[in-house]
Amino acid sequence: EVQLVESGGGLVQAGGSLRLSCAASGFTFDDYAIGWFRQAPGKEREGVACISSSRHTTHYADSVKGRFTISSDNAKNTVYLQMNSLKPEDTAVYYCAADDGCTPDLAFYSGTYPESQGTQVTVAS
Repeated sequence: EVQLVESGGGLVQAGGSLRLSCAASGFTFDDYAIGWFRQAPGKEREGVACISSSRHTTHYADSVKGRFTISSDNAKNTVYLQMNSLKPEDTAVYYCAADDGCTPDLAFYSGTYPESQGTQVTVAS
């Protein structure tokens, strides 16, 4: 069974940092790109970052460039999202998902985005 489990969210003051983890199982991890997405109440899902299956290419939303870093530990089948200089507008539920690939504007090649539990990030002003 394909499974992606997010963790690491929490409540943080503006300017603080969090590191999210996306632990994968049930598929060949390094055959797939992994993307992070977020959704705030009343807003559309937004792509945040994506790392290619080769793990050599990363893409970021303009709103997080220079603040967030996506990385992968293939030995642990885990992708991380290091979030620094957090802002209140970063508050959302963060999800990860796997796909054949992602475009520079953070769309999955397949156009499908499997739902998962996500992890809540709340940034207080």
